[in-house]
Amino acid sequence: MAKEKEQKYGAEQISVLEGLEPVRRRPGMYIGTTGIDGLHHLVWEIFDNSRDEAMGGYCDEIEVVVLPGDIIRVTDNGRGIPTDIHPKTKVSALETVMTTLHAGGKFGGENSGYKVSGGLHGVGASVVNALSLYTKAEVHHDGGKFMQEYTQGKKKAAVKKVGSSKAHGTVITFQPDPEIFKEGVVFDYDTIVNRFRQQAYLVKKLRIRVTDARKYEGKINTDDVVYFSELNLEVPSTTFYFEGGLVSLVKYTTRLQKSLSNKIFYVEKDQDNVGVEIALRYVDDMTDKIIPFANNIYTPEGGTHVTGFKTALTRLLNTYSKKNNVLKETEGGFTGEDVLEGLVVVVSVKLPEIQFEGQTKAKLGSMEAQGAVATVFGEAFSAFLEENPDEAKVIMNKAILALKARKAAKAAKDSILRKGALEGMTLPGKLADCQSKSAAESEIFIVEGDSAGGTAKMGRDRKTQAILPLRGKILNVERARLDRMLGSEQIKNLVIAMGTSIGDTFDLEKIRYHKIIIATDADVDGAHITTLLLTLFYRYFRQVIDAGYLYIAQPPLYKIKKGKQISYAYTDEERIKLAGEGDVEIENLEDGVVEEVEETEEDVKKKANKVHIQRYKGLGEMNAEELWETTMDPAHRMIKKVNVDDAEEANKIFDILMGSEVPPRKSFIQSNAKLAEIDI
Repeated sequence: MAKEKEQKYGAEQISVLEGLEPVRRRPGMYIGTTGIDGLHHLVWEIFDNSRDEAMGGYCDEIEVVVLPGDIIRVTDNGRGIPTDIHPKTKVSALETVMTTLHAGGKFGGENSGYKVSGGLHGVGASVVNALSLYTKAEVHHDGGKFMQEYTQGKKKAAVKKVGSSKAHGTVITFQPDPEIFKEGVVFDYDTIVNRFRQQAYLVKKLRIRVTDARKYEGKINTDDVVYFSELNLEVPSTTFYFEGGLVSLVKYTTRLQKSLSNKIFYVEKDQDNVGVEIALRYVDDMTDKIIPFANNIYTPEGGTHVTGFKTALTRLLNTYSKKNNVLKETEGGFTGEDVLEGLVVVVSVKLPEIQFEGQTKAKLGSMEAQGAVATVFGEAFSAFLEENPDEAKVIMNKAILALKARKAAKAAKDSILRKGALEGMTLPGKLADCQSKSAAESEIFIVEGDSAGGTAKMGRDRKTQAILPLRGKILNVERARLDRMLGSEQIKNLVIAMGTSIGDTFDLEKIRYHKIIIATDADVDGAHITTLLLTLFYRYFRQVIDAGYLYIAQPPLYKIKKGKQISYAYTDEERIKLAGEGDVEIENLEDGVVEEVEETEEDVKKKANKVHIQRYKGLGEMNAEELWETTMDPAHRMIKKVNVDDAEEANKIFDILMGSEVPPRKSFIQSNAKLAEIDI
């Protein structure tokens, strides 16, 4: 081995990042991502500081405003961040909180400013400041108004008193830095509203007002008002205030579903210095919905509090079934999957010293929460079942139905999806597979009908592209259990073709294609088939969506021939642009008629300039060459990747549109009918 050139490595090679520079260098370490989720995380962090004031009983009103330019303003009527000189940093406490990592009122045990808090380990305000192009902190307390401004986390000047004030509280205004959030700084109002609706349920008697002022045309001057609402501008605004707490949240979450139990179970109790609060009810659904919180922070990945709840629920219902001879010995016992089916539950814990797994607080790691939740819930729910035999019977029947369905599904899988089929040895006869065995370069087109399937098979790249035609509309899985699903030939063929299996034996590593492309006709039936397939993937193959493997093809709507030149348009606007000026002949192949033909003597002379437009209604109307050029050629096609930005909202929409309850679907259609684009 050749001797490498020696490189000096000493103390001078060790980098020391000062102040908030580490945050700007590695923002993902502090907010998870610099994408849309990380952008909104900035709002959550500033809000959490105000919410912690409310949890301590010092605040009962919080206002969040999205100003023009996607600038965020958060106001509370709490105590206000202290502005006196900090004994250690020798500068204002406000400046310390805004510019120093791990500085805040959430440390120090009994001497801290908060008994319970959910802030980002004391780095929330400073991280937001570091990742913002501009930040302004205003504090109202002790009869004065104090202010400090910052650029990318660095102060512009010292904290100064800028006036007198009878109010008390904190106002934080910040503009996220586009250098950090390169995907764009555009806040989603619905995401913000949904987040704070949730928070209003968690803190009883806290008023939260959310306002979207981005489209206000005039100049907005907020310097002379504490609350934005004082300006009395006509802008979209939503206010939340709930006294029912978690019970109200369960009612809201299940408002579109058929409830199986009349009563909502609720318990609130302290156990071993851990506050436990749980509300639940069962609904007529085949999925569960667990909404967990730790110190009022939503923990989508669960954690110890959820583990404690699931363990206690499974043990408790098995004990109850044995005591009351609910199950036969041959049926065995309930699994966690059985007792969770149809359950909607909110699990909230509050701890003085909280530990999250990861900086973004998606999962609770505090072990004491597990035992506290199991004890509090176990005792209270056991009493609930004994005192409410009718409710207990409904819950038992639901769990028994889930148990039987689970066993039927296993039997169906064992008989239908044999081991050879799962490994791709016995692929469906209708599948025209690709030659490549590499999932990374392989893709499968799920097409509508044999006609389109035949054309696609002729036009494809056989090396990397597989074709699976579907006959008609597949089963609506929102209304079917797994055993019935596997009795559907169409779904069975798709599952075998993908190679992942389904249910508890699903394995993403065995997927045979890294692009699964839904290609249906551009009509109502095609849209319905796409919706049915999306429902299937969302409910049973969510990991395929999360991995970025599911796509929807975007075939052209028009073929435009102008003289000898041929082009394709994917929208009506593009058709108008490509067709240009002059006479237009539109041919609709589905109807076999010419919808519009304007021809004069002068037109005959200028036949070469005639624009001929062919309207495609289905993929089968294209020949193999056209289908390849427009829809299948990776170099020129348009395909849309399917993702779930808001799983909760997606779940609600699938429940409304594909579920068994008719009234919510009717209401949705009536409310949104004017938004529909109808192709006549």
